Amino acid sequence: MSKTKSPAPRHSKPMPYPIAAPKPGRGAYPAEARAGMGAIPHPAGVAFRVWAPHAEAVAVTGTFNGWDKTAHPLTRENPEGYWYADVPGAKVGDQYRFHLTTPAGEFSRIDPHAREVTHSVGNAVVHDPDYDWEGDAFRMPAWNELVIYELHVGTFNDPDPTTDAPAKFRDVARRFDHLKKLGVNAIQVMPVAEFPGDRSWGYNPAHVFAVESAYGGPKAFKDFVKTAHRNGFAVILDVVYNHFGPGDLDLWRFDGWGENDGGGIYFYQDWRAETPWGHTRPDYGRGEVRQFIRDNAMMWLEDFHVDGLRMDMTLYIRSVRADGETSLPEGWSLIQWINHEIREKYPAKITIAEDLQDNEWLTKKPAEGGAGYSAQWDARFVHPVRAAIITPEDANRNMNALREAIQFKYNGDAFQRVIYTESHDEVANGKARVPQEIDGADPTGFWAQKRSTLGAALVFTAPGIPMLFQGQEFLEGEWFRDTVPVDWDKRAEFRGLVKLYRDLIGLRLNLMGQTQGLCGQHIQVTHVHDEMNMIAFRRWMEGGPGDDVMVVANFHREPREGYTIGFPATGAWKLLLNSDRTGYSELFTGYPSGDVVAEPGDYDGLPAKATLGIGPYSVLIFSQPKG
Repeated sequence: MSKTKSPAPRHSKPMPYPIAAPKPGRGAYPAEARAGMGAIPHPAGVAFRVWAPHAEAVAVTGTFNGWDKTAHPLTRENPEGYWYADVPGAKVGDQYRFHLTTPAGEFSRIDPHAREVTHSVGNAVVHDPDYDWEGDAFRMPAWNELVIYELHVGTFNDPDPTTDAPAKFRDVARRFDHLKKLGVNAIQVMPVAEFPGDRSWGYNPAHVFAVESAYGGPKAFKDFVKTAHRNGFAVILDVVYNHFGPGDLDLWRFDGWGENDGGGIYFYQDWRAETPWGHTRPDYGRGEVRQFIRDNAMMWLEDFHVDGLRMDMTLYIRSVRADGETSLPEGWSLIQWINHEIREKYPAKITIAEDLQDNEWLTKKPAEGGAGYSAQWDARFVHPVRAAIITPEDANRNMNALREAIQFKYNGDAFQRVIYTESHDEVANGKARVPQEIDGADPTGFWAQKRSTLGAALVFTAPGIPMLFQGQEFLEGEWFRDTVPVDWDKRAEFRGLVKLYRDLIGLRLNLMGQTQGLCGQHIQVTHVHDEMNMIAFRRWMEGGPGDDVMVVANFHREPREGYTIGFPATGAWKLLLNSDRTGYSELFTGYPSGDVVAEPGDYDGLPAKATLGIGPYSVLIFSQPKG
C-alpha cells in the first residue's frame, strides 16, 4: 500500500500534556462480570464484551451455539453502550461473531478486539491468552547501541516464490543466523495486524488486535518474538493509528450509526476523517476510541513482548492535512498519553515516530509538552545523503548539505533520530533501492556498489540510531513490492559487501574496543571541501585513545592523494576500515590507504594534522589505539 508524504505543520510551542482518556464502562465491572474486552476465556467458558452504543440488542454467535443469534444475548451494562455475556461451554479455538440489532438494520460483525481471525472477512477466533514464554526477560540494548534491520514478513524470506502465499514468521526466523552474523541487534517488522488479502505492506489494517493470519497468526508471532530474543534481537513493531482500513473494515459503522457519510463510532464524522488513505481517521477525541488505540499499543508490548513500537506517519495523527492549519490537539494528546505510559511502565522499550517534518517536539518529553517518542525517523539525514550518493555528477554534490545531515540532532540528543538511506518508503512510491537509483542500467556495477556503500558508511558513523532495509547489505535492487521476495542468491554473489556491512556494524558497536566514540553523543564536522567533494568528522564519547574516531569520506570518482586533514591528537592513528578494499568487491580499486601519524599543528580547528590518501567514493575510519 503506497503512502503519501507532504510538507507539514511544525509546533513552535508545547502542546497539551496528556489527559488520561476516560474508561467508559471499564472502571467498575459488575461483581459477576469478568474484566476485559472482546472474548475473555476462563475455565468454565468464555465471556464476551463489546462496545456498541447505538445497538438495540447484541448477541454472540459462533461454533459453540451453531451460529444461533438467539442463543446467547448480551446484556447492556451501562449507558455508554458496553454489552456483556458469559457463555458456559465456549472455549479457546471457537469461532464467533457479534450479531447487532440496530435502528439501521441487523449486522454481523467481527469483534473489534479479536486477537485472532480466520481471515480479514472471516470470523473471530477465541484466542488462548496463555503462552509459555519460557522465562523470556529480554532487555533491549541501550539506544546508543541499537542497530535496526527493517523487514517485511511476507517478502523477507519466501520459501516458495512461485505461489501466491507470502512468507511466514517462521520463515523470517530461518534467516536469524544471517542477521546475527551481520551484527544487527533489533528487527523492525512492518505491520502485522490483519489486513485484507494475503499480501500487503501492512499499512491498511482491517483488524488491529489480530495478527495477520497469512503470516501464521498470534501464536506464531509470539514464537517469532521469543526466538528473536533468544538470538539477541529486540523486536520493534510498526503500528498504524493514523487511519484504519480502508478495506475489509468491520469497524465501519460498526453499530449501524454514522453521520455525514462517516464511518460511525470509531471515526470522525466530519472533514477530520480525511486522510491520504481514505476517510477513516479514528476519532481521537472520543474516550472509547482513545482507549481502543491505547489498549492496542500496550497489547503488543505486554502480551507479545515486543520491545518497541514504530508509529506510522504520526503527522496524520497530529494534523488532518499537511498544511499547517489543521492540527488535531486530541491526536497529539493521545500519543502523549501512550508514550507517557510506556515511559513510566517500560522505560527500556523504545517508541519511534515516522513524522519526517524535522519537528523536535516529537521527541521532547510529554511533561515538557512534547509527544514523548524516544526517537524519530530523520528526513534531515536521509534526503541529503541520498541526494549526495544518487546525484550523477560530482560537481552537483552538496557537501555543505551533507555536513548538516551528519551533525544534526533533535534536542541535543544524537539518539533521538533514526538514520538510514533505505526504508520501505524510500525504496518505493516512485523511488527505488539506492543501487538502482545510482545506476539503473547497471545496479550491481562499480558506481552502484561504491556510492551505495558510501551512504551506508555514513549511516554507521554519523550520530543516530542506524537502520538498514532488508537485502540492503547484498545490493538488493529494483524497488520494494509486497509480491517480490528478497533475492537471497545475492548474499553469496556479494558476500564481500556483506562483510563490509558487518565490519561497519562491528565498528559502530565498538566490538574491537577501539571505536567507543561511535556510540557517543559528540560530533564535530571538521573538514568540508565542496569543490573536492571531501568531508571529515570526529566522533567521541569522552575522548582519547580507544574513543576518538575520525571519519574521512571522498564523494568524488577520483582518489585523493596527499590530502591533509586535522586530527584531535598527535601520534599514531590506526586505519580500522577502508571501504575501497578489494576484499569487499573485486570491482573496488584497492587504494592503498593506511595508518597515519598526526603531527602537531592547528588544522581544521584541531591541534594536529596528517596527510593521507583515499580511494574514489570511499570512507576511511581511524581511531587512536589504546596504550
